[in-house]
Amino acid sequence: MAVVLVLLGLVVLVALAAVGIYNGLVTRRNAYKNAYSQIDVQLKRRYDLIPNLVETARGYLKHERETLEAVVAARNGAAAAARAAAANPGDPQAMNALSGAEGALAGVLTRFLAVAEAYPDLKANQNMLALQEELTSTENRIAFARQAYNDAVMAYNNARETFPGVLLAGGFPPATSFELQGAAEREPVRVQF
Repeated sequence: MAVVLVLLGLVVLVALAAVGIYNGLVTRRNAYKNAYSQIDVQLKRRYDLIPNLVETARGYLKHERETLEAVVAARNGAAAAARAAAANPGDPQAMNALSGAEGALAGVLTRFLAVAEAYPDLKANQNMLALQEELTSTENRIAFARQAYNDAVMAYNNARETFPGVLLAGGFPPATSFELQGAAEREPVRVQF
């Protein structure tokens, strides 16, 4: 009788451990998805600022039509990639597409701001200065949100790849961090005039 009770106790302990591991994986998966949603909020904020920045500069940069169109196109591409990534945060293809689109956007924004520096009236425009300050603030928020997301992805991946989580991780695919792809993207967007 005592042997049966001991065996039953062991089975209950193993079952409770399995439930705890499974729940931990679910919790970590939800944490990285929530962390991505914080990135998504800040990216939307940036995408909303860019048209205002372009519109403010449009009157001054009449001869720079290609640059303005490139900024708008890159912003639209990045917004589409962000929507795809938001539908499935952690998916390698979606995160790589988002990283590439964000790299392209950073490149054209840098070029746009460099072109804008050549226009003294634009540099002194109060709307442009305010938008630049908002963009700088947003870039900082994106960086912090990206760091929190990557930390959550690492915790999730560690939990699913280490023992005993690896025993129950079959239904939990690995998540992909939001990493920088190119050297140009590693450079901060300069928004000072």
